[in-house]
Amino acid sequence: MSKPKRKCLLAVRVRGVISASKDVRATLKMLNMKRNNHAVLIDDRPAYLGMLKEVQNYVTWGEPTKETVRMLIEKRGRLVGDKRISEDYVKKLGYKSLDELVEAVYNCSVSYGKLPGVKPYFRLHPPSKGFKGKVKKSYQAGGEAGYRGEAINELVQRMI
Repeated sequence: MSKPKRKCLLAVRVRGVISASKDVRATLKMLNMKRNNHAVLIDDRPAYLGMLKEVQNYVTWGEPTKETVRMLIEKRGRLVGDKRISEDYVKKLGYKSLDELVEAVYNCSVSYGKLPGVKPYFRLHPPSKGFKGKVKKSYQAGGEAGYRGEAINELVQRMI
């Protein structure tokens, strides 16, 4: 029996946790989303989906395109010590080029957060021209939090 094909998910924290429960705070910490505008690349295994459901009022998530993943790793990916991810580092990991690493992360054959020497999150700017809705409402209700599918790409493009 073959393993089911995993999809890459991109989650961005959009709210602070002043009035949040301990469970929500702990879950955000487990997802490496310690501050607002931190983004993480994860796959869609049930454990992660359950964590996202737990913190759905504080984060937004969806399926990124390969171009979005490439832009994130290229422009916002950092090594420990706040150095950019370079072609030399990618070759040290055993990939021929940055494109090959992006492909592996996008297809979930390698977990971005588990790469050695890489910070497991992306620090993003607040979105240019601001959030379109309220961060306290769900995306379906005209806000920003919760699942947004392909629309995550447009948000993250404005945040890089």
